[in-house]
Amino acid sequence: MYNDFKIKNSEVFSEIKIITPDVFQDNRGFIFTDFLDSFFKDSFTPKLNFVHSKYAYNNAKVLRGIHGDFKTWKLVTCLEGEFLLLVVNNIKNDKEYKKSEFFKLSEKNNFQILIPPGFGNAHYVISKRAMFHYKQSTLYNRKSQFTIKWNSKDFNLKWPIRKKPITSKRDKE
Repeated sequence: MYNDFKIKNSEVFSEIKIITPDVFQDNRGFIFTDFLDSFFKDSFTPKLNFVHSKYAYNNAKVLRGIHGDFKTWKLVTCLEGEFLLLVVNNIKNDKEYKKSEFFKLSEKNNFQILIPPGFGNAHYVISKRAMFHYKQSTLYNRKSQFTIKWNSKDFNLKWPIRKKPITSKRDKE
């Protein structure tokens, strides 16, 4: 029914979906659909309704996150450059609590990662610059968010980076 998108499960979490849009490319460049309301309402349970769209433009070696909450779905994609997306399960009673998975997102692969509530996400820029885009099913509310330190020993996070990243004060604490 929706030829614009292909869906598959992530390797670690069945709740996390990798959505690949159908891309039309020729000598002029490319075009693809990144969002179709009916697709997200018809293809997922619960029916997804995104109400907030955000962009983050970052330089090399910037690490943002790990943030999340227990009610928001996020749809993450890379519009320019390349970054590593880390997704972490922070649902304490879940059998996969503290498990994590990395995804490489870029302007070339056009992957979109659908992240359910209870999972935190972070991104680390591996190109000169990168534009991170995500849609949220709720409005941003910092007070309802959790933050996991990017190098938390409790979560045993193994970032494939050699040098200390550039982070915000919130992400260092």
